[in-house]
Amino acid sequence: MTRGIKHRMKAKRKNKGSKKGEGSSSVPPQHPVKVWQPGVDKLEEGEELQCDPSAYNSLHAFHIGWPCLSFDIVRDTLGLVRTEFPHTVYFMAGTQAEKASWNSIGIFKVSNITGKRRELVPKHEGDEDGEDSDSEDDSDDEDENGARVAEGCVNRIRSMSQNPHICAAWADTGYVQVWDLSSHLNALAESETEGIQGAAAVFTQDPLSKYKHKDEGYAIDWNPLVPGRLVSGDCKNCIYLWEPTSAATWNIDNTPFVGHTASVEDLQWSPAEPDVFASCSVDGSIAIWDTRRGKSPAASFKAHNADVNVISWNRLASIMLASGSDDGTISIRDLRLLKEGDSVVAHFEYHKHPITSIEWSPHEASSLAVSSSDNQLTIWDLSLEKDEEEEAEFKAQTKELVNAPEDLPPQLLFIHQGQKDLKELHWHAQIPGMIVSTAADGFNILMPSNIQSTLPSDDKM
Repeated sequence: MTRGIKHRMKAKRKNKGSKKGEGSSSVPPQHPVKVWQPGVDKLEEGEELQCDPSAYNSLHAFHIGWPCLSFDIVRDTLGLVRTEFPHTVYFMAGTQAEKASWNSIGIFKVSNITGKRRELVPKHEGDEDGEDSDSEDDSDDEDENGARVAEGCVNRIRSMSQNPHICAAWADTGYVQVWDLSSHLNALAESETEGIQGAAAVFTQDPLSKYKHKDEGYAIDWNPLVPGRLVSGDCKNCIYLWEPTSAATWNIDNTPFVGHTASVEDLQWSPAEPDVFASCSVDGSIAIWDTRRGKSPAASFKAHNADVNVISWNRLASIMLASGSDDGTISIRDLRLLKEGDSVVAHFEYHKHPITSIEWSPHEASSLAVSSSDNQLTIWDLSLEKDEEEEAEFKAQTKELVNAPEDLPPQLLFIHQGQKDLKELHWHAQIPGMIVSTAADGFNILMPSNIQSTLPSDDKM
């Protein structure tokens, strides 16, 4: 699995016009055009891709200095469901600096995220209201507060959903550390500083707890049902359980869960059962574990023909588990079918390079987002099927003259480009339709215009 940031250099601000994107345009083309397929079509000399603003309700790019391999969105108190612009987002991230001693964990606030509301079928010119989506002029206000970590790059970082000021971070030194960033988060919440804050003061702070694995790792996850319960997995195939003994202390069981024959790449707790978690590995398998039943997996199965890099357990449909592989494939499994042998209900081979992140939408049970080393972020809706009559009607309404390639899966809803060496993405649980992603050249905040921001109803899976 390719995990490190290529050419670890400080991010540079991109010039206007360098952003690439893909989406259907509401403006009728003036000459014959075709859909450009990433990884299939090549740009001729002198050609470049242009971002189509109409494809997004909001699109913003920014960086925080050194590139970040991992980040997590921090739950805030600004409202459980927010649909009105401008938006504010809190997140924490760990750096991949040029020198080990320069690395830090930062907690950030990005405010004044502007955008506009659009219907799936655009109105006539002049009928739309709201603020323009602003992708390149960096109009976001950004504040930073940080805490120094043990020397080494931050491989992965996760905020505890029940207590979002508590975070756990993997360092490439082999340490997993738990931090309390409450004072820094409170300072950000009270800050009304205008403009982008560069390198704010980064100060030394001791972690609440830390544990030294035998090797570095990437897999870590907080339990969504039991506050403080944590699992961490390393490149030596071992998974360790952290049980909270108080709000700020943990008991780490020194006897690991062992079942994989190669590096443990990702971990996900069940959204429905507090003692059950899933793991994936370079050995190509996925394992299901029950902490009440010993240190061996309750179930294990071959998931891909290459390393399984990432997994995501659907929190709206707990029977569904998604996985992404080093060969670029994505698989969706119905866990109820495991005993029957073949639990795969969907399999996609669209990406041709390693999958680096995968996550189900917190608002739509059938939707998930994927990032890949091919510099594409894709959004999928498993409920979609090809409907030629509906497509013809939509093309007529939008005056769209371009035919979509026949080999594109109908479940492929959106393709976002423009970031180099994509590493991780997350949906915002409190802002329907918003995705944040990190790459070697910085962060993007995007809200595609064709993502329906509806809330899950009781009758959904």
